[in-house]
Amino acid sequence: MQFDSISAFFDMGGYAFFVWLSYGVSAFLLAALVYSSHNNHKNVKNKIAQRLQREIKLRKAAEKSLAEAKQTDDKMSVVQDLSKKSNKVVP
Repeated sequence: MQFDSISAFFDMGGYAFFVWLSYGVSAFLLAALVYSSHNNHKNVKNKIAQRLQREIKLRKAAEKSLAEAKQTDDKMSVVQDLSKKSNKVVP
């Protein structure tokens, strides 16, 4: 389609309202899609970071618990060794 002037281009042969409205709606929907995708990407990254922090925290707590259990076992073995050597019952 050829237009004789710029005003004829903007008039779109009498259908300017529908043509420009469809361009506007399309541009708005594409912008909304980009915005939504960006926010969802940011939310997923934040959730992954939170999950990693939680896993690190749980791993440290498990290591601490394991170390405490090992210390308790070591103390119990020392007490048992002493009680065997002295033939006394040590609580």
